[in-house]
Amino acid sequence: MIYITQLIYIREGQENKFFEYEDAVLPLLWKYSGQLLLRLRPTSSTFVDNSIEHPFEIHLVAFENEECLEQYLQDEERKSYLHLKEQSVKSIVLLKGIQV
Repeated sequence: MIYITQLIYIREGQENKFFEYEDAVLPLLWKYSGQLLLRLRPTSSTFVDNSIEHPFEIHLVAFENEECLEQYLQDEERKSYLHLKEQSVKSIVLLKGIQV
């Protein structure tokens, strides 16, 4: 399994475009043996300690293997919504790992 954790930071006022993007692309995960394991929208009160800005959302996604992840990234339908991501997302911190 390949695990992807994303700390997602949104441009102020662009939340609806981000939601539109997510609504379109998250269902495509299953097509490529992917799963959304966790989707959190933390608030400042949920942090015990932090030295970075808290993200708008945190996602934990898993794919069966690297090939499935690459196929998802190359999906033409997903790519057709990337303009919404570009308009709404300020930055993403991406952590990638495998199950050992």
